[in-house]
Amino acid sequence: MNNNKQKTFNRSEIELALSQEFQNLNKSQISLAIDSILESIVDAVALDEKVEIRGFGTFSKKYIRPRRFINPKTKEVSYLGETATMHFKPSKSLIEK
Repeated sequence: MNNNKQKTFNRSEIELALSQEFQNLNKSQISLAIDSILESIVDAVALDEKVEIRGFGTFSKKYIRPRRFINPKTKEVSYLGETATMHFKPSKSLIEK
């Protein structure tokens, strides 16, 4: 049986890893750098651009088709228009690690 459980990182773990790698930067500088990078990625994807980080992965916009849903409590039928979410596809080298 192939176990594809992937390790995930939260923001504090990323900050800790970067502070160990770049000891000359303080925590606020690292936090500001992470904010800037993430904001740039989100802004680019919002403009329908594809963001590729070599050796890490690709961020793109994924469209979810319009759909109908029923409120189970009131049985009311509602419709939700097309929505978009951010999609991340990890690179092969990231998956292998």
